[in-house]
Amino acid sequence: MGMVGTVGLVLHPQRDSKKAIDTILRWAGDKGATVLGLPEEVGRIDCTAVPVDATTLVERADLVVGLGGDGTMLRTMRLLAGRPTPILGVNLGRLGFLAEINVEELAQTLSAIDGHAYSIEPRMAIRSVVAGVDVTAFNDIALVRIPGDGLAAISVTPSGSPFVRYAADAVIVATSTGSTAYSFSAGGPIVSPRVEAVLVVPAAAHSSFNRALVLPADEEVTLQVLPTSGRLAVEVDGAVVGHLCPGDSVTVAAWPGAANVVRLGTTFYERARRKLRVDGSAEVD
Repeated sequence: MGMVGTVGLVLHPQRDSKKAIDTILRWAGDKGATVLGLPEEVGRIDCTAVPVDATTLVERADLVVGLGGDGTMLRTMRLLAGRPTPILGVNLGRLGFLAEINVEELAQTLSAIDGHAYSIEPRMAIRSVVAGVDVTAFNDIALVRIPGDGLAAISVTPSGSPFVRYAADAVIVATSTGSTAYSFSAGGPIVSPRVEAVLVVPAAAHSSFNRALVLPADEEVTLQVLPTSGRLAVEVDGAVVGHLCPGDSVTVAAWPGAANVVRLGTTFYERARRKLRVDGSAEVD
C-alpha cells in the first residue's frame, strides 16, 4: 500500500463510533485524503465522510477501516472479498480476533500505516452456491437443524470420495478463521490462520463417528442432505441465507487469500488465549 489517498469506513450498526471516526477524519484531513462511507451508515453520524455505494467504496479505497468488532470485520471482509485492499479492524467494545486495535490506539496506528510499520495477514474464505445464490464466508457455512424438524443427517464427500454420514444438530464447514467461532463451540480444533484448511465439524453429533475433518484448500467438499434428515437452515457467517431439504446438496470450495487484515504486532496465539480464556487445567497451577 503506497500513500493512503482514500479511506473507506464500515461501521457497526449500533455502537458509538464517533470518537474513532473523528480521529480518522482528522488524519485524512491533514493528508488531504478522502474518507468514504456507506450512505446508510455515515448518514447516522454528523461527519464529513463522503457517502458512496458499496461498489464505489470497494473500488476506490486504498485502506478500509472496520469499526465495531468481529461481526463488522467479517462483513467488511465479505464486502472486499477478492481484493488486495488492506482492512484495519478497530474494536468498539469486546476484544475480538479479527480487529487489531482499540480506539485509543487508532491515532498511533494510522501513523504506523503512513510509515509502513505494519504487516498484512491474508485470510482464506470459503464459498458455495446455496439455492442459486453465490455465498462467501470467512468464518463458516453451517447446515443447521430447525427445532422440531428432525436432525441434520448429512453425508460428507471430500474430493469426490464419500467419507462420513453425520447425524447432528448442525454440520459446520469452517475456515481457520472460523476455528475459534461456532466450530470451536462444537468441539473443533483451534487452527492458526496461517494454515489454509477447511474444517468439517458436527455439532452435538448423534452418530457414532463424531470427529471433525480437516481438509486441504485445494479440494472441494460436498454436503448432501440425506433422506432421513429434517429441513435445514443454511447459515453463512451466522446469517440464514436459505433452507435445504432432503436430496439437496451444497459444495464448498476454499478461496485462499480472499481478504487482507492489517496487523501491528499482536499474534494469533495472544488473541486466542485472551478471547477463549485458554489457561489449561487447574492441575498445572
